[in-house]
Amino acid sequence: MRHTMSQDQKYQMMTEAPIPGLIGRLAVPTIISMLVTSFYNMADTFFVGRIGTSATAAVGVAFPIMAIIQALGFFCGHGSGNSISRRLGAHEDDAAAELASTGFFGGLLLGTAVLVFGLLFLTPLSRILGSTDTILPYTKEYLGIILVGAPWMTAQFVLNNQLRFQGNAFYAMIGVGTGAVLNILLDPIFIFGFRLGISGAALATVISQCISFFLLLAGIRISGCIPIRLKSVRFHRERLREIAGGGLPSLFRQGLGSVSTMTLNIAANPYGDAAIAAMSVVSRIAMFAISALIGFGQGFQPVCGFNYGAKKFDRVREAFWFCVKISTGFLFALSVLGFLLSGHLIGIFRDDPEVIRIGTVAVRFQCATLVLTGWIVMNNMMTQTMGKTFYASLLASARQGLFFIPLLLILPRMLGLLGIQSAQAAADIFTFLLSLFLYRKVMDELKREYAEQVSV
Repeated sequence: MRHTMSQDQKYQMMTEAPIPGLIGRLAVPTIISMLVTSFYNMADTFFVGRIGTSATAAVGVAFPIMAIIQALGFFCGHGSGNSISRRLGAHEDDAAAELASTGFFGGLLLGTAVLVFGLLFLTPLSRILGSTDTILPYTKEYLGIILVGAPWMTAQFVLNNQLRFQGNAFYAMIGVGTGAVLNILLDPIFIFGFRLGISGAALATVISQCISFFLLLAGIRISGCIPIRLKSVRFHRERLREIAGGGLPSLFRQGLGSVSTMTLNIAANPYGDAAIAAMSVVSRIAMFAISALIGFGQGFQPVCGFNYGAKKFDRVREAFWFCVKISTGFLFALSVLGFLLSGHLIGIFRDDPEVIRIGTVAVRFQCATLVLTGWIVMNNMMTQTMGKTFYASLLASARQGLFFIPLLLILPRMLGLLGIQSAQAAADIFTFLLSLFLYRKVMDELKREYAEQVSV
């Protein structure tokens, strides 16, 4: 009875509470989670940067595998979480329970597959990712340990998203935040205190992610969320199709992000370790800048899912525009600050004049188009949460895939190193134009759905 009342209270909160306060309440924990997570990714780069330029580059080279682990976790986590929020909005608790368990165990299995295949092909994989002869030993040392934690890391992303989509962002913040803070504390101890070098950075990441996993698992139970049970797993066509439909945009976004990072490393390879290290640092800075935006959007997603499932389309639109206005204003201020401090930001991570020179130009290009990403991200999150898989997947693929990868192949041939530094900014402009077109399509469909609801 208590569990049923808890779900009823969540439904009432999501479908009736004023939008600004509701999104603010849900977004604050997710913003904190994203900032802390992004900060510890930057901490890895910062501490490894004290070892040397090749070690710094190795962390950037290994990042695509981290992105694949995250992509698989988000595929199962967003795939199940999006459907769970809509099912709860429609009062279909049994289906929500099957989705929760199937998504969790699916993520655990996919992470195990990454572990096995990654270790079997570690050396060729490190080469494919863009390692030079000087970077290769560091990449193998770092990546070999990261892969051991892949199953728990993937499952952790699933639990984090399921908590958020059920309106329990606070518990997600505790789980993710604790692991992130622990990683930051362990990095200098393992790297310098125990003299483990780059292996220490990887070991700190794996240990902290495992602790996050267990805390998030406890959070599912404590918060009254849909429980994870082996008996509720349904690996049949209907459930898998539902999870795939909701998760494909995340898989495309994160997966293509991995491919784009690999392409970036390969494109920067002719310009030496300094170029690879610089672009690795720039990627971390950009990720930190956008992490608060993503956290804010994650506060919007459960509101969108519950209200779309409950056929309250006006609240979906109101929540969307509220998030677009707030995020655009925030990003404008952040882009100005980032442009002015670009050189200092690069210097924090690697005190190498060549790395700073290359990185400063790239940061300034990205700051020039940062303001566009609020609109892009909110459209992506809305279409994905509403279950509009094609639109969401197309938009999710665009920024770091459909546009960025071809531009990385074309622009350096025309502009040299400047082409690499400006490719992401150019991709952002094309993605923004695509999102304008897709928004109009989605709003037309929403109007038709509303008209059908009124006529019934």
